[in-house]
Amino acid sequence: MKLTGAQIVVETLIELGVTDVFGYPGGQVLNLYDAIYEAGDRIHHILTAHEQGASHAADGYSRATGKVGVVIATSGPGATNLVTGIATAMLDSVPMVAITGNVPQDLIGRDSFQEIDITGITLPITKHNYFIHDVTKLADKIREAFRIARSGRPGPVLIDIPKDIQTAVADYEPKPVAEPFPQREPSRTKIAEAAALINSKSRPFIHIGGGVIGSRTWDLVTELAGKIDAVIGCSLMGISAVPSDHPRFLGMQGMHGHYASSMASNDADLIIAIGTRFSDRATGNKAKFAKNSNIIHIDADFAEISKNITADIGICGDIAVALRELIDSVHEANHMDWMDHIEDLRDKEISFIVDDPKLLTPLKVMETVNKYKTAYTPVATDVGQHQMWAAQYIKFQKPRKMISSGGLGTMGFGLGAAIGAAVGTGERTVLITGDGSFGMNLNELATAVTYHVPVTVVLIDNKTLGMVRQWQTLFFNHHYADTNLDVRKTDFVKLAEAFGAKGVRAATPAEFDAAFEKAIHSDDVTVIDCLIDKDEFVLPMLPPGGAIDDIITVKKEG
Repeated sequence: MKLTGAQIVVETLIELGVTDVFGYPGGQVLNLYDAIYEAGDRIHHILTAHEQGASHAADGYSRATGKVGVVIATSGPGATNLVTGIATAMLDSVPMVAITGNVPQDLIGRDSFQEIDITGITLPITKHNYFIHDVTKLADKIREAFRIARSGRPGPVLIDIPKDIQTAVADYEPKPVAEPFPQREPSRTKIAEAAALINSKSRPFIHIGGGVIGSRTWDLVTELAGKIDAVIGCSLMGISAVPSDHPRFLGMQGMHGHYASSMASNDADLIIAIGTRFSDRATGNKAKFAKNSNIIHIDADFAEISKNITADIGICGDIAVALRELIDSVHEANHMDWMDHIEDLRDKEISFIVDDPKLLTPLKVMETVNKYKTAYTPVATDVGQHQMWAAQYIKFQKPRKMISSGGLGTMGFGLGAAIGAAVGTGERTVLITGDGSFGMNLNELATAVTYHVPVTVVLIDNKTLGMVRQWQTLFFNHHYADTNLDVRKTDFVKLAEAFGAKGVRAATPAEFDAAFEKAIHSDDVTVIDCLIDKDEFVLPMLPPGGAIDDIITVKKEG
């Protein structure tokens, strides 16, 4: 059938199974938006307040569902406003397709109004990108973009479509949806070597990252841990892959990880890393990391093997195939001394937790969230202290329920991502944010209210940029340079109401319990302003550049 380029875009998205897209219209995508309007009974567009919010919504949608998130923006500033969101998705391996408009091809390179080389700008932060020159190739390029986004190590792809391509006419014929490109077969020799090494060790530790969620191999991880009698820790991106209450799961390790998880990683004689890149936040001082341990590294991306931490055995390829064959190759094991040591570490971790029962503390906030959320509730976060408290204390039973920016550490990510997660899953989503992060993109409250998106915002309000203040306290002689937010006069309750949401303030544990219970069971978008002390710390903490011997477990006064 003969269709315009704009219509081809929409029909191809529908063909690929896309039901929801996020975006913001503008001059160079008017034809595309007209085609979306005409197909409104088959594809749902969510108008955000800002293109950055749209990119984070597409990202959160993808993280929560496993589908490819889609965002649309016009040329120039519309396209450049996507950059932070695209980079966030790239660093966390999130499959997303960004579609931008551009000026007609005869105006390219002439500094035309709102012309920008968005493919050049995004080249370092996409898996691939396209500038469409030929309308007859448009549908196949979109199909290829989705395939690339989903294949191997997932990531974002950008498609830039000049306006003349959107108005040009070409034949369109639907095609079956292509599966992701075949993954590399893992080396059987390496798997055999890994199995032999595992069989020779008595203190195994499995470290998992976001690649376990992307490859859907969480069940294989726990099966391997059970067979070799190992414990499991994770990076921030690996949270929710294994249920929080699994007896072998120790939680996040690293700079602000659980004490037992970080210490177990240090005390292990073997680390099996799966779908993770050993970021500096997970390892601390790399020269001192796992100095008494051998390392097996399994990943879909060859570039990650030994990039940050040198692996004794690197296995690149399909993670599911590698784990299945490894499980079948190793011996059943029982490491009683190792498990006794792990229990001692767990007990010691509990002894470090100090909490005043009369005060509204981060721990009480997270425990209350756990009390009322379900196993299917997505929890999104922004970036900062609140993110780490959520990573430490929120309990997850199902994968894809922790929605957080890890690699880029994007303040302002949370509200857009929470909206995307709620749209994608249909589940009421909880956003845990801070007054610093929330201030960056709080305009997306308008989106949540307009579309009746079920989001409950838990705002950890300590009147400061908390994580930066913590560093200033510990390492910069209490020089609180530009981190005090109490100079701002923002009333978050009134602000929420101005957007059409519900606003509640909580200063005690009882007030927060009542507010959160009501909010999570209501149909309203609710912002709960939680007043906590500005000097609450995230502990444990590895100092920047520090090793496990430098771990800070208790806040010292003065």
